[in-house]
Amino acid sequence: RYQLAGAWLQSFVDASGLPADELPEAVVIELCDLPRYDSSATLTATVDGLLGAHPRITGRSVAVRLDETLARTHRFRRDRVPGFRAYQRQRNELVAAERDRLRLDEYKPKVMSAFVRNRLLDEVYLPLIGDNLAKQLGAAGDAKRTDQSGLLLLISPPGYGKTTLMEYVASRLGLVFVKVNGPALGHDVTSVDPADAPNATARQEVEKISFALEQGNNVLLYLDDIQHTSPELLQKFISLCDAQRRMEGVWEGRTRTYDLRGKRFAVCMAGNPYTEQGKRFRIPDMLANRADVWNLGDVLSGKEELFALSYIENALTSNAVLAPLVSRERSDVDTLVRLARGDGSVRADQLSHAYSAAELEQVLAVLRKLLRVQRTVLANNKAYIASAAQADASRTEPPFRLQGSYRNMNKLAERIVPAMNDAELEALVDDHYAGEAQTLTSDAEANLLKLAELRGRLSPAQARRWADVKAAYLREQALGGDGEDPMSRAVGAVGLLADRVGAVESAIGRAAQRLAREDV
Repeated sequence: RYQLAGAWLQSFVDASGLPADELPEAVVIELCDLPRYDSSATLTATVDGLLGAHPRITGRSVAVRLDETLARTHRFRRDRVPGFRAYQRQRNELVAAERDRLRLDEYKPKVMSAFVRNRLLDEVYLPLIGDNLAKQLGAAGDAKRTDQSGLLLLISPPGYGKTTLMEYVASRLGLVFVKVNGPALGHDVTSVDPADAPNATARQEVEKISFALEQGNNVLLYLDDIQHTSPELLQKFISLCDAQRRMEGVWEGRTRTYDLRGKRFAVCMAGNPYTEQGKRFRIPDMLANRADVWNLGDVLSGKEELFALSYIENALTSNAVLAPLVSRERSDVDTLVRLARGDGSVRADQLSHAYSAAELEQVLAVLRKLLRVQRTVLANNKAYIASAAQADASRTEPPFRLQGSYRNMNKLAERIVPAMNDAELEALVDDHYAGEAQTLTSDAEANLLKLAELRGRLSPAQARRWADVKAAYLREQALGGDGEDPMSRAVGAVGLLADRVGAVESAIGRAAQRLAREDV
């Protein structure tokens, strides 16, 4: 009946030219005995001047019918609004569950509150790192590169801010910071398949690598402490760090080939180039060939003054007297350091901040003491790196393992007060490094004697003891080690005897030559 009445009325509408909007209502009135009455109220209107791409908008206008609009809004309120709210609730629950499962909060760069942007960072490290990241991510504008490739390799002893620096860079560039912990991976992990990980901790770190690859864009993948990882695992990154920008991975149990060409994806690795035994670690040659390598603990040519100043700048937040300087003009720090050194070319009125006489005297008193500590820590840093880079066969004294990092400087700076005298300051340094040396077991005495030599504080008794320690070390080296292998010690003793016999033979030969010349 509805179809028959609709067809008949549709023919009437077509013949009479009436609008078809009221056809459904006319069919219902024809089929049903409904009460009705005439009204002069306007049931339709046209809204003009609209902007948008909604399908109901035609020529920036939309026709509104009262009866149709009321029915549609009723259905919207009854069905669509509750359905949309239920959808939002379910979506938020799903997103929260996935966020927890993927641990997304761990990948937000969190810059330490004690981080200080010093001149060494601004003028040396950030330009170097920026050049590499521009090559990996692709610079913007005219400098944009299509040959995205490379790897950033940061090395230094512990405590020089490798992770802090990269976390800061990721924060400023708006990158997801995926940090993989090398010691948690260990030397047993050689695959990027989480299922092959030997324990839950290692599996979690491998999953981070898979997550970074799956994310694909706006990611900084940071592998920390790679000296504790397997070279076979590092080899998996070779093709990712060249022009191919491809890497095999596993996600949700399925193997994937990730093509990261043209994407904002960067790889950075960091580690201590010297192991706890004092030997250099190695990474695959093919990977090292693709890397830009920077040692944050070593001094770049011509940047010695900036490197030394960075020790003071990084220690500002650790000292209660100097902490306010961080929030003031950076040029004030340089001026105050020069004043503390007794530089007559600068004056206190050149400072941008109005310091009271008492405050200025306290700041300068602390800086003078920090400068003395700085010289010791810098000497330690230089000696540690030089010793760790030496081969055991060429050593003339025991390995030096007391470090001179920013972390050491901060630990000392936090205990310096303006009223401290010279003796108390030297005792502070002695106590700090005595505690550090206690973790070195049998090498503690040798390292403390070497430290005293670096500081110029060797007493005559200590100097004699230091000479004995070095002589004993050379004798032990000549005998082939510490006695764990009797055969090696026996061979070493024979070799030492041969060297001594050779020395006697050389001495006799020189004496014979001298006598021959005298006879002539």
